[in-house]
Amino acid sequence: MSSALIIVDIQNDYFPNGKMELSNTDQAAANAARVLDWFRQNNKENIFHVQHIASSPELGFFLPNTKGAELHETVQPLEHENVIVKNFPNSFLKTDLESKLREKGVTKVIVVGMMTHMCIDATVRAAVDLGFETTLIEDACATRDLTYQDKVVPAEQVHYAFVGALNGMYANVISTEDFLQQN
Repeated sequence: MSSALIIVDIQNDYFPNGKMELSNTDQAAANAARVLDWFRQNNKENIFHVQHIASSPELGFFLPNTKGAELHETVQPLEHENVIVKNFPNSFLKTDLESKLREKGVTKVIVVGMMTHMCIDATVRAAVDLGFETTLIEDACATRDLTYQDKVVPAEQVHYAFVGALNGMYANVISTEDFLQQN
């Protein structure tokens, strides 16, 4: 079974002083970097960096040709690694990610990245819908507080609600440590 790492949107705008600052980005990125290092040592042909570029300035972040849209230094792609540019939360929508995975015979994907409640959720669900066995490394992901009417949902609750919803039916949700110990 061939597996691939998909690193979703670990970009500067999500970090402190970025235009869409998330909670716990440094720890999530550090864990993603550990998984990336494992792949670079064990499966270097199947690393896919996904970069969101805003298709409209109204988004307010990930604007084209800005420092904020650049992939973060903790997970900078090497020259031979794949970079997929997307304009939607789902990393497969209107990109060549699926075709590149299929060309390489990939049947299993490991997903890390940002934002848990948006692009991670959309990408994991799409991967499963496309027939990929999917693992989500939850502590290599980050999100932010959300609000609805007068209610604020703290980032940690948002994160665990989404990974809890994905666990089982959509993905095998594990920690960085569990991934590294199992592989």
